[in-house]
Amino acid sequence: MIPVRYTPILFSLLTSCFMSCFMSLVISAVNVGFTAALPGIWLHAWSFAFSVAFPTILLIAPLVRRLVGLLVYSPPTQPEITGVVSCKSQ
Repeated sequence: MIPVRYTPILFSLLTSCFMSCFMSLVISAVNVGFTAALPGIWLHAWSFAFSVAFPTILLIAPLVRRLVGLLVYSPPTQPEITGVVSCKSQ
């Protein structure tokens, strides 16, 4: 298993891998169609797209996290009441 401190890097790696794979396939298929040349063109496009996507995600992820934090609503938390003694009638 990978130590938890590597979570942001692993997240960026997996996100960039899957997203660049899917996007490069779709864009390659739209540009050249489903021909015999598609796998080679797609793998070339994917290798380039991944080499751009991975460092890009590493760089922009902190900014995106801050933006998400500004855009989501978090309801105020109720203070926890501790040390309350129950008053039961006897």
